[in-house]
Parts: sequence; C-alpha cells; structure tokens
Amino acid sequence: LAPPTMWATKNLTEHQIGQLTGLLRVIVDSGGCSGFQYKSGIVLSFFLNDHHSIVEKSGVQVLVDEASVSFLKGATLDYEEELIRTGFRISKNPVAEKGCSCGSSFTVKLD
Repeated sequence: LAPPTMWATKNLTEHQIGQLTGLLRVIVDSGGCSGFQYKSGIVLSFFLNDHHSIVEKSGVQVLVDEASVSFLKGATLDYEEELIRTGFRISKNPVAEKGCSCGSSFTVKLD
C-alpha cells in the first residue's frame, strides 16, 4: 500500500454504523479484455466471512476473498486521482503477464 492509498483507505472506511465498519474490498473476477479484472469497493464489515482474508499494513485493512488471494499475492495497491478516473488500482502484480491500457484487466502468467 502506497502512502496515498493508506490515506484514501482510512478516509473512505473510517465511517462506522453502530458496530459495523467500512472495509476496502479488492477482488479478481473473470472478464475484461485480458481475461481477468480487478474490482474494488467499500463494504460493511458484516460481509466478512470465512471465505475472506484481511490484509493489513500500517493500520489499513483490505478485504480479499479467498479466490482472489493467489491473484493478488505480492501486488501493489495504489490510489490515483486523474482527470478520467479517481480510485484504487493495482499498479504492480507479479502474477500478471500483461495488462490492458485501462489498468483493470490482466492476463495471468503461466509457468
């Protein structure tokens, strides 16, 4: 997690509704122009179940489902503010062979 990512995640997830807190959720899903795509969003903590892992760095928690863990191991999550879009983006992923210009779609390296 880059420093801007930690700031954005804390800022977006610090809202609390009773005992529920917001978590940034990052998943890998099939689709996109390269075969797999990254998706992210804020979810409430009651979505957490046995099929999720929480990755924590410097007090920032990111929720990842078990099916996505192997696709995201060693990846770097960034927060970018650009004219065409603002949001979270996976900038470096050792599992990805190549990506799309949109930055949200990738092909998995085959060993």
